[in-house]
Parts: sequence; structure tokens; C-alpha cells
Amino acid sequence: MTGRGPGRHRKALVFLSRPDKQRLCLFYLIFFNPRAFIQSINHRILDKLLQCPLILALVVVDLVGGLFSEGKHGFLECLFLLAWAVGFESFFETSFRQSDTPAPQQKAAAAAAAVQKRKAEDWYEDDDRFWTVILSVFRIVVCFLAMMVTTALWAVVMVVLLPWPYERVRQGNLYGHVTGRMLMWILGNPITIEGSEYANTRGIYICNHASPLDIFLVMWLTPTGTVGIAKKEIIWYPLFGQLYVLSNHLRIDRSNPMAAIESMKEVARAIVRNKLSLIIFPEGTRSKTGRLLPFKKGFVHIALQSKLPIVPMVLTGTHLAWKKNSLRVRPAPLTVKYLLPIKTDDWEADKINEYVEMVHDLYVNHLPESQKPLNSD
Repeated sequence: MTGRGPGRHRKALVFLSRPDKQRLCLFYLIFFNPRAFIQSINHRILDKLLQCPLILALVVVDLVGGLFSEGKHGFLECLFLLAWAVGFESFFETSFRQSDTPAPQQKAAAAAAAVQKRKAEDWYEDDDRFWTVILSVFRIVVCFLAMMVTTALWAVVMVVLLPWPYERVRQGNLYGHVTGRMLMWILGNPITIEGSEYANTRGIYICNHASPLDIFLVMWLTPTGTVGIAKKEIIWYPLFGQLYVLSNHLRIDRSNPMAAIESMKEVARAIVRNKLSLIIFPEGTRSKTGRLLPFKKGFVHIALQSKLPIVPMVLTGTHLAWKKNSLRVRPAPLTVKYLLPIKTDDWEADKINEYVEMVHDLYVNHLPESQKPLNSD
């Protein structure tokens, strides 16, 4: 990372045409001459570039590469570059996103939005000061490196335990408890846990899903002897996907409805046969806005087959801590609330829709206004 001449700027602009290099080259250009960059690039193009979700991985790779290729000076230079870029993103959001609106209207709209936001949710005051941005960047990098280490270590343990499937499940839970707790400690969000007396119940744990932080939390807080359920393609996720399979967790085929139903029946038989618990996201996907999505029927089918109680876990605040298209985790307070387990031993197969609606309504009643579905009224 040497040289600051105009030729380097032109090369970076050429590389911006390549999708896999857009954000990385953008950061380099900002770092070398931010004033010239702001003057020469249309802010609407920049807006699109700033929404690329792969940039965090690109920059972490660049950061680690700087550490190994150039020693501590290269590492510190790359870290400064990343902090600069994330800080610029916050500056860009406040300075350019509403640049077509007159200043008085911007202030009035911002004030009205702030009042509405305070009324609508458990609001917290975001902190975009430069030093907090640097701290967040550092925490994300440490999380990435720490997870690489624990995943590699437990992968070796799983290979040794290949002949003992149930022990691999227990070791997978231990990996989740250690890694999930460690990642949440590194990120530093204040966490409140309610209803922990239900945390060791053998049953079907369900959880609303609005942020990647939800995965860290359920890894940490679900009891030993719990298996996860995920789409079969998870095996292709680097490191984590292979460890998931080695841990003897369950996968389903979602390619067609009939195959999915058969996969759910097999899941139910597996958890009954091996006396396991299950963790599942009933929405089937992550909410992009933080608001609760409609529930799929899969968890009810499993409950009917296994007769295990359903243990709802209500997560709040995670959608504020890790916002969509954001490069950093904010220090929003998080709450994990276990609700009273729901008995299913007397459930009937012809009332599946009623059970799905009942559990969904239970979540609506325990979520803040900002996470309730818009049509819940």
C-alpha cells in the first residue's frame, strides 16, 4: 500500500467495474484521496456500492493479508483503512442520502422520525463517533479470527469422534456454548435473559430470526443434547458448514414441499429415537426489517410426531444491533426471553393451522412494536 499518485486512483476506478472488487477498491480510493473521490463519484453510485454484503469478508481477508505479508505495520495500516471506510459510511448516510431534500425539511423530517421511533420501539441512541466505529471494527475482526480458531479445533475433535454420533452432538453443543458466548462477549452488547428456568427443558425450541446475532445466541443458550435443523446446502458454507455436518445436526431438503414434509418426519423420528431437543427458526428465513414474519408449519409437524413441548425463545434488539447492509455491530441492548413451554401431547393433526396461528400470536404479544408484523393490528 504505497504510492498516492493519480495513476493509482484511475486504476481503482477501473477495478470498480468488477463486482468482486468494488467495495475493496472503493475503500482504497477513499483512503488515498477522500476529497477527490467525493467530488468525482456520483453519490447514488456510491450508495449502491455501500450495500454490498461481501465487503466485510473482503476487507477482513485484506486485513489478515496485511498482517502476514507486511507484519504489524501492514496490519495497523489495513485496520486504519477499514475504520476509515466504516466511518465514511456513517458520514455518507447522514450527509448524502437525503441531499435532494432542503435542509429545513430534512431537520423537520428527522425530528418527526425520531419521535415516532421512540414511540414505536425500545429505542436506544446510536453512537457513530469515530472511536466507537474503530472499536466495532476491531471487535468484528477479533470475532472472525476467534471463530476460525474454535471451528478448526472442534473440527479435529469431531473427526476423532466419527464412530460416536451422539458424542458429536454433545461436542457440537459445547462448541456452540463456547463460541456463541465468546462472540457475544467480544461484541459487548448488554444481554438480559428472562425465563431461564425453562432453558433446560427437553423440547422443540423455536426462535424469531432478525439478525446473524440470533445464531450466536441460540448456539450459546440452547441446552446440551440439542440439534439444529438447516437446509441441506449448509454443507457448502466454509468451515462452519462442514462442522455442522460433523456435529451430526440435521438437514432438510427444501427443494419441494413433499420432500420437506418427509424430511420433517425424519427429523421427528431422529430426535425421539436419540432423546434430543431441537432448535428451529419457525419463520424459515431471516426477517429483513426485524418484524416478525409468518410462521411455517414445520415445527408443528415435528411437535405432532414427537409430542415434545414447544419452548418459545423471544429475541429482541438484535435487528438494531446488526442492521441490514451495515458493516458493524452496534451496542444495542438485547433480550432473550424463554416463555412457558407449550404442551403438545394432545395436539391433533387437523388443527395445524390453528396451532401455528396460536404460537405466532404469542410472539406478537411479547415483541416490541418495532418487531411486530405491520398487519398485526
